[in-house]
Amino acid sequence: METQRKSSGDDSGGERGLLHTWKGYSYSVTPERLLLPRPVLQVALGTRHGVLLVEGGQVYSFGELPWKQSQVPEPEKPTLESALSGQRVVAVAAGSFHSGAVTEDGGLHMWGDNGSGQCGLSGLSTVPNPTPVAVVDSDTSPPQTVPVLELACGEHHTLALSAQREVWAWGSGCQLGLNVTVFPVWKPQKVEHLAGRYVLQVACGASHSLALVRCLGPQDTHRPPVDKCRQCNQLLYTMTDKEDHVIISDGHYCPLGVELTEDEGMLEVPALTQGLKTSPSEPVLPSYSSTSVSPVPDKGAEPSSDPTHHQDLDKEESALANGALPVSDSDPSTQLKGGAALGVKNSPYPDEQAVKDYLKKLSEVEQAAKTTTSGLHTVLPSAGGLASSTHGSTLNSLVASCASAVGERVASTYEALSLKKMMNFYLPSGAARPGSPAGLTGVVADNNAERVRQEDSMQAKKSSSTGDIREEEAEGLRRRLSLPGLLSQGRYAVHLLSSSYTLLLSPRLLRKAGRPRMRAVALTPLGGAVPETQEVFPTLQTEVWSWGDCEHGQLGHGDSLARLQPQCIKSLNKKEVVRVAAGAHHSLALTAQSQVFSWGSNSCGQLGHMDSPSTVPRLAKMSEGIRVWDVSAGERHTLLLADGDCIQPIIYYSGQQVKEGAEESHAKDLGQQEEEEKEEQQSGTQQPVLLPFCMNLRYVSNVFAGGQRCVALSDRNVMGFIASLHELASAERKFYCKLCNIKTQILRPLLELDSLSSALSQVALGLLQTLAGRFSLLCHLTGQHAASLTANLRRGRDVKSLLILDYADIFLDSYHEYCSTVGNFQVMGGFQTLTKPSLDFFGKSPELLQKLSECSEENPTMADLLVALFYLPTRHLHEYGRLLLKLATCFEVCSSDYQKLQDSCSKFEALALLLKRKRKDADYTFHFWKNFPGKMTDSLRKPHRRLICESSNKALTLQNAGRFSVNWFILFNDALVHAQFSTHHVFPLATLWVEPIPEENNGLYGLKVITPEETFTLLASSPMEKAKWLRSINQAVDQALSGAGQDTASVSSGSGQKLEPPISRTASYTFYKDGRLKEATYEGRWLAGKPNGRGVLKWPDGRIYTGTFKNGLEDGFGEFVAPIKTLNKNDHYQGHWKDGKMHGLGTYRYASGEVYDGSFQDSMRHGHGILRSGKLNTSSPSVFIGQWLQDKKTGYGVFDDITKGEKYMGMWQDHLRQGTGVVVTQFGLYYEGAFKDNKMMGTGILLSEDDTTYEGEFSDDWTLNGKGVLTMANGDYLEGSFSGEWGSGLKVAGSYFKPHLFDTDKDKTRPVKLGRMCVCAEDKWRAVFEECWSQLGCEVPGQGDNWKAWENIAVALTTSRRHIQDSPEMLSRSHSRTLESLEVIPQHVGLITMERYHTIRLYLLKACDTPLHPLGRLVETLVAVYRMTYVGVGANRRLLPQAVNEIKSYLNRIFQIVRFLFPDLPEEGGLIPEPTTSLQDKKEPGSTDAPLESPKPGRVVSSSALLLPVLLPRLYPPLFTLYALDKEREDDVYWECVLRLNKQPDLALLAFLGVQQKFWPVSISNSMPALGEKQPVLSSTKDACFASAVETLQQISTTFTPSDKLQVIQLTFEEITQEVQSLLKQDFLWSMDDLFPVFLYVVLRARIRNLGSEVSLIEDLMDPCVQHGEHGIMFTTLKACYYQIQHEKIT
Repeated sequence: METQRKSSGDDSGGERGLLHTWKGYSYSVTPERLLLPRPVLQVALGTRHGVLLVEGGQVYSFGELPWKQSQVPEPEKPTLESALSGQRVVAVAAGSFHSGAVTEDGGLHMWGDNGSGQCGLSGLSTVPNPTPVAVVDSDTSPPQTVPVLELACGEHHTLALSAQREVWAWGSGCQLGLNVTVFPVWKPQKVEHLAGRYVLQVACGASHSLALVRCLGPQDTHRPPVDKCRQCNQLLYTMTDKEDHVIISDGHYCPLGVELTEDEGMLEVPALTQGLKTSPSEPVLPSYSSTSVSPVPDKGAEPSSDPTHHQDLDKEESALANGALPVSDSDPSTQLKGGAALGVKNSPYPDEQAVKDYLKKLSEVEQAAKTTTSGLHTVLPSAGGLASSTHGSTLNSLVASCASAVGERVASTYEALSLKKMMNFYLPSGAARPGSPAGLTGVVADNNAERVRQEDSMQAKKSSSTGDIREEEAEGLRRRLSLPGLLSQGRYAVHLLSSSYTLLLSPRLLRKAGRPRMRAVALTPLGGAVPETQEVFPTLQTEVWSWGDCEHGQLGHGDSLARLQPQCIKSLNKKEVVRVAAGAHHSLALTAQSQVFSWGSNSCGQLGHMDSPSTVPRLAKMSEGIRVWDVSAGERHTLLLADGDCIQPIIYYSGQQVKEGAEESHAKDLGQQEEEEKEEQQSGTQQPVLLPFCMNLRYVSNVFAGGQRCVALSDRNVMGFIASLHELASAERKFYCKLCNIKTQILRPLLELDSLSSALSQVALGLLQTLAGRFSLLCHLTGQHAASLTANLRRGRDVKSLLILDYADIFLDSYHEYCSTVGNFQVMGGFQTLTKPSLDFFGKSPELLQKLSECSEENPTMADLLVALFYLPTRHLHEYGRLLLKLATCFEVCSSDYQKLQDSCSKFEALALLLKRKRKDADYTFHFWKNFPGKMTDSLRKPHRRLICESSNKALTLQNAGRFSVNWFILFNDALVHAQFSTHHVFPLATLWVEPIPEENNGLYGLKVITPEETFTLLASSPMEKAKWLRSINQAVDQALSGAGQDTASVSSGSGQKLEPPISRTASYTFYKDGRLKEATYEGRWLAGKPNGRGVLKWPDGRIYTGTFKNGLEDGFGEFVAPIKTLNKNDHYQGHWKDGKMHGLGTYRYASGEVYDGSFQDSMRHGHGILRSGKLNTSSPSVFIGQWLQDKKTGYGVFDDITKGEKYMGMWQDHLRQGTGVVVTQFGLYYEGAFKDNKMMGTGILLSEDDTTYEGEFSDDWTLNGKGVLTMANGDYLEGSFSGEWGSGLKVAGSYFKPHLFDTDKDKTRPVKLGRMCVCAEDKWRAVFEECWSQLGCEVPGQGDNWKAWENIAVALTTSRRHIQDSPEMLSRSHSRTLESLEVIPQHVGLITMERYHTIRLYLLKACDTPLHPLGRLVETLVAVYRMTYVGVGANRRLLPQAVNEIKSYLNRIFQIVRFLFPDLPEEGGLIPEPTTSLQDKKEPGSTDAPLESPKPGRVVSSSALLLPVLLPRLYPPLFTLYALDKEREDDVYWECVLRLNKQPDLALLAFLGVQQKFWPVSISNSMPALGEKQPVLSSTKDACFASAVETLQQISTTFTPSDKLQVIQLTFEEITQEVQSLLKQDFLWSMDDLFPVFLYVVLRARIRNLGSEVSLIEDLMDPCVQHGEHGIMFTTLKACYYQIQHEKIT
């Protein structure tokens, strides 16, 4: 024995986890040391035995162990439980006579007395050694084993907390909380009443149970509720889905259910509906899903519903926070507060599986009933009492609830964001090992640092006053009147979102709302815009639930009725309970504010107070300044571990004094003990007693009590590390208590004062509320941090898990923001205006204020006291710095821990300095306003505005100011103010540029200040002043630009700051001077006082320009919108600008529906453009395309009047048709001639569809007037004078002639020559070409610098590309590759070669392919105008000659541009010198590599060869249509003949056409039989001879350019030759006589429908240099065939 026990003062042995044990509290007691090979982590004590867990996971037992088969020789000596070797145990628990252990993977082992089934093993009355017990969830299929986090054992029962945060119970008695009537329960069963809630910790008394539960948020609806009755297996609820809500009926009644005792006026409800109370007076809020902690899935999976959950706490916060909504019993929020941080182990078992399974069953409910309970069958009526049933109304309900409490008090929000991600505070490694559950029960309670609701409203009222509780019930009732549905009917409508607690917004959305966290409602502190990291902090929003036997009131419900189901202890809601403990018949709850609530049996004073009744929680009596941070309870005593005045923790004891020899009392049976209690009462304590020996135990980290024993675990202070950790935690707890005191005793009363709104201005009131909100946040953060530090002390004691290191930014931001709001309030004179209300409230004796604000001045003013009080929290930063530094000194300088601590320390010190400077700034600014002339103060004084410097000392004056003028310059952190005698002007810093004026010329110390609308010179009195102002202004501008202006108002001493802010910057400005920009607001880039770069300009009348600026004017590409009031629509322009005017290409959509697309100059339509008019642009009644001159149609243009069905092509002047022109109509009329004043006037020619022609004078549209000749279709004509409208009876005076009377050949009658009186091709579309030239930098076509043109092309391409990069969808990949290749200029020096010619040709092809290249744009425009002219009504055969000429004219004019760009290119018809290669290669340069390229003639350069391949494919459809119309008659004759002759079989046709017999194929290869076989040509064979030649010729219709078509003809000839050669088996030279019939056969068989059109097209557009070559001959042959077929007489 001697070796085993040592006096606890003895210092030998280990350094951590030293175990001391004693009994009672008399002065003679000295604790003994129990020596163990390793540090002890956790102790659990039963009535006469104990269990120890040591580092490494081994378990020892000591004391009386009657269940062991062999009696232990020395009962007090710890013996190893060898059955557990190999298992890594993480938590142990001891009941009165049984024990349990939890292993790392969540397994459970029990041993000891099993008489009541408390070990969970059936059939054994005792279990000698640790034996595995399975906790199996039979609801899942297949049933799954549930991993356990922690365990609690009572006298006859055991509770386990699963990794899913659910409670499982077994053993005997009502304290199980199960719906069973038969005991013992051998198999662990789930406590259904807590299913769906997030349980943080469990504790067991002898016959009662406690659970610390996190308040619910929407996130916990994903716990699978029971959906079937456990007893009778029927569905517990039914669900009906309505449009905007779900009706859930819980009308099920189970015949087997156990009924609840009626309590507090609750109606009885079948227990099997989870014992929910649903009396009208007190609707129970079913589980209100909890917020925050979901175990972090180690694998990275996140519990599904997380993202929404914080919000709603936030919400809750704001609603609850206002005292105006006292919490009613039924209020979930109430039920859910109070609590203790629990050892949550990070488990690898997130609710994932459960969620998945459950979602399958219940997805709709999930969605609809975010508010439902554990059993989803009781749905919460609108909890906030605002029965808003529409989805949108949550905010309103929030506003309403807040409004009702304006000024009441502000809730803090951090609680809303408690941990999504739980940290493992207690594992030394700090890393969560999958599955290691929480560990020793004693410690468990807070490792995980959960956070409870910050609201201490109830703390303000003393918990014992039942009056308050009544009051709240009444309030709850009043609120319930507005709830939807009747509660008594067992069916409630869930109005989605109706509760003011569930604001289902994703925090991410709120986070987006951004930094300036302003609230819509003054009292909702800070929306949810808090960084996600906030979620690793412990939650303070908890509630305590109790159930079981209540003989001594140990359930805390104010009575002694037993409870079969867990019930929430209302009075502990909002008390921020972080840990619960249970003695045999009493219960304890420890709060974040280091207070202890106790209730239950007080026979020996174990409750720490002597108040009665002891059936409700009351505060234990601790002397002022003692802060308890660990509690434990034994049979009749309580141990408290607390902070005193020194850093070392102290231990208090309350309860039974153990007399010497009292051990024997154990032998007495319980009956005797009861009798003796009265005597023992005397041997107890009146209030907690300090144990004098605790100072010898060094740094105690945990206390444990059980039976009559007490145990303390302590550490030695190695290198000062343990002491520093204790000091840090102790300082934080002290600071939190201090902040809570300020909040409850000063802030809240102040905000609730009625006189507040009259005393403070609206702004100041808002600022005060913001300030209170920020204070609450800070206070709450401190509470959470204190809880996490306490958890670290009780468990890990390492530096890894210090939140202040990993999440320093949260602390820094909170302090920074808090300090800013204090400064803002101070600057606005808030503390001065608060003086009167404060004096009224705190009386003339401000001792309380003086004490709390730690103000040391003699007789300070109320304002000074308030300032000191509100700046108090910033002092704590030094404390952080000091303590972190102290911790750092415990480590090697080179270690990473040292580095981390050192960095954090310097961060806090730096912030402390910054905040000190900010305080000085605020002070300086406040005093400035005090002395500033009053009138201006109101308009200039802004909360965030700080003074930097001012020139009241005449240090700065305005140059050229009048003698008597007053010029006062004041520099703020956001503006420079120029104040004069009665006026002032504010120049925002973001748009202020300042530059020093060199002194040498005039000896003045000048500064030039540039603002968007004024430039002035300031004169300083000395070079020093000049330098000071220059630096101050520049720094202030720089900070205003970096966005820091509002926060870091101070001007730093120039350290590390660049001296000059950028000359180019982004800013917003509203113009005030008269002029074009009066009252317009510009937002965008600036350069030296002028808008420059991208920006948006908005005028008050609704005009908006968005685009680029240059030198203050719109310049570049931009969009402009101008509202037209009369039409209630907008004009909209998109395009290019120059010097503030529309200039260049653009599209203007008029409000009237017209659209102009084209060129502008000086904001007028000028150049080439297209105007579509009419309501809908798709079916626009008219379209004009052509030239504009200063907003008027002038020059050549085409006007398509769709309603009339007429198209005019001709000259215009001032919007009128004037000059020559052509009109065609949809009825086939054609007019060409003169126009004047928009009418046909003068001479003209009019043709109708049937070739009737009038040539003569006109006076109006279609009105003949004057001399003329009228020719009939048959050639007869009238000559004379005509009058009247065409088609409506003409008056004629003249002679009638009938020529050709005897001539049968009618075709000679074509006297009328068209095309003389229309605009000649060269005069058309001049503006289009001029635009192209000017884009190339030539004022006059053909005159300019070649290099400049290339430069302009490069610029055009790059700017367009840049413009397109902003909107990449406009650009395909191939397109961008084309652009890149175009940026390379095809350079060349010297003579032109074929190779160079090809380079040019390829460049042109690419250039014309993209509208971004001037040539491409030109081609695109030409194609558009060409189609506009010749499509639709313009498809008139009489326009064919003009259409052909127009194309030729295009070619010439484009060729001129090409030659300008490539001066080495010979002129039209020029030769390229013959290279040495053979002629054949040159002949078809394009045929091999790109068959579609036209073959270029070797040496001759021509516009058609270069440009037709580009132009013609685009113009082909309209052009070919005209050819087809023109050749219609001939083609019909030809086609009829083709069809007839094609009925013949091959041989007959060959014979008919006179093909020589030797050319007749004898056999043809057939594709069907095996390859190479030939089939004889039979007399019936059709379409088989010369098939390949026929196929080749058919391709003529698929090509566009004449050269391609000629190529096809050449290939056809080659195919024929090949076939004949293989037939004759020898070389062969054709003679035309032999060739023609064969070719004719091929042409017939090719069946080309519009051969006449093809022939004419080739003829018209053929390259002149080809006409006499072999292509020319071949073409002539084809033409001959065409005529031959037309005139073929078939015999």
